[in-house]
Amino acid sequence: MTSGINAGLKYKRNKLFSWQGAFVAAAILTGSLLTTGCEQPGLGLLNHEVNSIPRTTKPIKPRPPYTRVPHQQPQQAALPPQEDVQPRRTITPRIQLEDGIVRVGLLLPTSGTNARWGRDLLNAAQLALFDFGKPGFELLIHDTKGTPEGAAEAADQALEEGASLILGPLLSSSVQAVSPMAQQAGVNVLAFSNNQAALAENVYLLGFMPSEEVKRVVSYAASRGITNFAVLGPDNAYGRTILQAARDAVENSGGNLTQVSLYDPYLTDFNNTIRSLADYDTRRANLLTQREKLEARPGEVAERALKRLENLQTIGELPFEALLIAAGGKQLQSIAALLPFYDIDPNKVRMLGTGQWDVAGIGTEPALIGGWYAAPQPEARQRFIAHFKEAYGRQPSRLATLAYDSVALSAVLGRQGNSENFSTSVLTSASGFAGRDGIFRFTHSGTNERGLAVMEVQNRTVKVVSPSPDSF
Repeated sequence: MTSGINAGLKYKRNKLFSWQGAFVAAAILTGSLLTTGCEQPGLGLLNHEVNSIPRTTKPIKPRPPYTRVPHQQPQQAALPPQEDVQPRRTITPRIQLEDGIVRVGLLLPTSGTNARWGRDLLNAAQLALFDFGKPGFELLIHDTKGTPEGAAEAADQALEEGASLILGPLLSSSVQAVSPMAQQAGVNVLAFSNNQAALAENVYLLGFMPSEEVKRVVSYAASRGITNFAVLGPDNAYGRTILQAARDAVENSGGNLTQVSLYDPYLTDFNNTIRSLADYDTRRANLLTQREKLEARPGEVAERALKRLENLQTIGELPFEALLIAAGGKQLQSIAALLPFYDIDPNKVRMLGTGQWDVAGIGTEPALIGGWYAAPQPEARQRFIAHFKEAYGRQPSRLATLAYDSVALSAVLGRQGNSENFSTSVLTSASGFAGRDGIFRFTHSGTNERGLAVMEVQNRTVKVVSPSPDSF
């Protein structure tokens, strides 16, 4: 992996990575993460875009001494709707150590129950450091142990070492443990979670937001003439997030949400759920009643009508043209197998999905073929996967790009030797950035928006039916 890179990489006990030599410009050409701007024709090379970031002429003052904040159990209370979130106070981090080095903390669960994810994120971060690192930038890597307490300890160490930006942690409970001490230190946090319960004044979520996926696929379905929608999902925080996003997206498209079915998230037998969603008993009874009436009528006309009913399971149209299924994995397989059985015909009802559908082999379920879901444009990610496999000999997890993009972004912003480029005003730039999963930007409420494509499920593969946008 280091072939052709004339640079040294040191790995200390405190897991600090830094560049101490020259960096090959060709790496930028093969692994560029860009800032986007409408004043430029398309997306230029990374080093051109960095110049558009506002520079400060003010001297950098030392940060006040950091004092430890005792860790408190994070509160899991849900946030109010996004439109009710108050504008944030601008947080401008300052470099603690006056040695000209920009330090960024990376908090990952490299041990504990989520160590597999943590190792993939760490590997992706190392790739980004090789692709974008330059002298004067250091990555301080600390293990969260997959717990809020471990995350608080890791953040404490990173801040004491002079981190002017925190990347991670992965889980929302860990993010909640980290954010108070980071806020006290005047440091922003780019968390890998997508759970809005983790939002705080200085926290920005980099995870894939389910609401953005729903907004994109519903908008596309509406553009194709679909007006009546139904939602099927688990009765938990994720399912309710999907439901609210669907309500908003359908309303904004001028359509109707005609049916909602939320099921026990631990359910394994979906027969009753799908039977009820399909109004199967009523529609089946309608068919049997119609057959009885025709059988009681003599004549050729009745016989022809009976012949037409032979292959039908039910009579009566469903009140929806599209069904949004907020499920993945084995649950999705179980649901998909039952849809035709209870006469929710995929030839008449368009199946819609979320990011949970963005997995290999989604097209093995016949009922999902022809379905649509929103996901990052696949070409850029395929290049990342090839890059990762070349370096580590295995396939990366779906979340690996979050670590790559965050490290690349912080390395690019930190090249000017000024941690004020990690401030709220820079991070929430309206033009956003471009990474391995396409363009993205952070909102002032702390969530993110992404430029997503719409994919159509085909037999054992998928195709792009609506490309991702090139800019916001």
